Amino acid sequence: MVGHACYGFFISREGCLNVAVSPLKARGAFYTPPQIADFLAAWAIRRSRDAVVEPSCGEGAFLAAAWQRLKDLSDPGERPAASILGFELDAVASEIGRSTIASLHASARIETADFFDIRPTPTADAVIGNPPFVRYQSFAGSARAKAQRAAAAAGVQLDGLASSWAAFVVHASRFLKPDGRLALVLPAELLHVRYAAPVRQYLMRRFAQLTLVTFERRVFPGVTSEIVLLLAEGSGSTDSIELMQVEDLEGLQRQQLTRRSWTPAPEETKWTSALVAGQSLNFYRELLDSRDFVPLSRWGTVHLGAVTGNNTYFRMSKDQADQFNLGPSDLIDVLPPESRALKNFAYSPDVHRELTDRNSKTLLFYPDDDLRSPAARTYVEIGEQQRVHQAYKCRVRRPWWRVPLPKLPDLFVTYMSHDSPRLIANTARVHALNSVHGLRLHAPFQREWELLPLAALNSVTALGAEIVGRSYGGGVLKVEPREAAQLPVPSPQTIERYARELRSMEASTGRMLRSAAHDDIRARIDELLLSQRNAKPATLAPRVRKTRNILRSRRFARTRSQ
Repeated sequence: MVGHACYGFFISREGCLNVAVSPLKARGAFYTPPQIADFLAAWAIRRSRDAVVEPSCGEGAFLAAAWQRLKDLSDPGERPAASILGFELDAVASEIGRSTIASLHASARIETADFFDIRPTPTADAVIGNPPFVRYQSFAGSARAKAQRAAAAAGVQLDGLASSWAAFVVHASRFLKPDGRLALVLPAELLHVRYAAPVRQYLMRRFAQLTLVTFERRVFPGVTSEIVLLLAEGSGSTDSIELMQVEDLEGLQRQQLTRRSWTPAPEETKWTSALVAGQSLNFYRELLDSRDFVPLSRWGTVHLGAVTGNNTYFRMSKDQADQFNLGPSDLIDVLPPESRALKNFAYSPDVHRELTDRNSKTLLFYPDDDLRSPAARTYVEIGEQQRVHQAYKCRVRRPWWRVPLPKLPDLFVTYMSHDSPRLIANTARVHALNSVHGLRLHAPFQREWELLPLAALNSVTALGAEIVGRSYGGGVLKVEPREAAQLPVPSPQTIERYARELRSMEASTGRMLRSAAHDDIRARIDELLLSQRNAKPATLAPRVRKTRNILRSRRFARTRSQ
């Protein structure tokens, strides 16, 4: 296995690899390509006497790459005098690593220890490796507390949602000399997740130079997570990041990288926009500074949909309700799960009645607090027989059968899609479960608020979604409520200004929407909202669309294997 580094994503604290639940992946069948290990070692190690640390060395492959790099830097026949030290939690992996190092006759030491138990001393010239990526659901208890303490010692406060790699980055940096270099394989979550914001801030104030290497194609076959390579060096702080983009592993090996510098705007908390050339976003930022576009939070409050704890039990069709003799006092209307319910700019009473008549699940079991209805009492007994009340969300509320409902939303906000989030006016006045977010308007706007779903189908909003959202396997774009609140949408003044034109488009664009012709609708809305702006040239709309398409294309390109 020399030359292959253990793949860090979804690694358990108990073993080197646990990419998924399958036995093949649990045995560690996925490895970091040797091109990446060699690239990181070559960048970080620059002298034959450099001291090297690997925080989670697994079977010693990164240490082997480091030893080869040190040999290449030494005079012919000279044995490197550098110190190479690796830490590994798993005793079996440590022994394999020692065997690997011994087979190379390398001068390296592996300590079987939890990296977070090691008190940092700033003696390393280079720290390289692939930190474990354990999501917060599994990264719990004493392991999480220990990691949080290690990060806090460097002034970085991580919340309970942080994955293990975040604390590893911070702790590893404390082993470096002032002019040392940090070279790590990290999940692309570094760029966009909220819990990584303290890490991003820390990196920019700790290092004099930061570089990110991104890939156009997925480089870990069989794994949907995207990676970036973090290269950090020197002490001090920086306000800019160098971006290196490469197509694939072959391009990395051949040093076929495009380079540019990116400086985040003061208000930016994510690094997503680093993926687009800075000049391409200047006009976008100007639009956000104008009165034409505002964050969605200016319109109202975005909130999660209701969480039942067991949708199969609580959500039902009219026929199911009749089967259990449940009446109007036991039920409320909800948005059904079918995608066709969201195929319009509004979810109307007519659509709701139609779907109810088609036996869609448009009803939610929601009896009164006293369970006065005999049918409701019987249905609760059935739920207890089926152990519905023991599900976590049901178990922690009183009474278990009373689903807590947010205030009735004025609009729905879709939050997972291959295209972009959409707004749907809730003219049927029904509640929604957590398959969509809700938007509760701040004030009783004029009737023009119902035009917001149409006006929001523009390229500025779509570009904003790519910047504030996060991508998942298969190219899915997801926005949580806090991210949805940041979506740039037309302001109330803008919609009022173009209300007549927007109303004239409703029928034709509605047909286009039902045909999923989103790009065609955007072109029409862009023509109205962007091309008619006196202060901007006619090329503004195409430029916005081009920038958005760059980010969207990256989402889908990252789902392809080589």
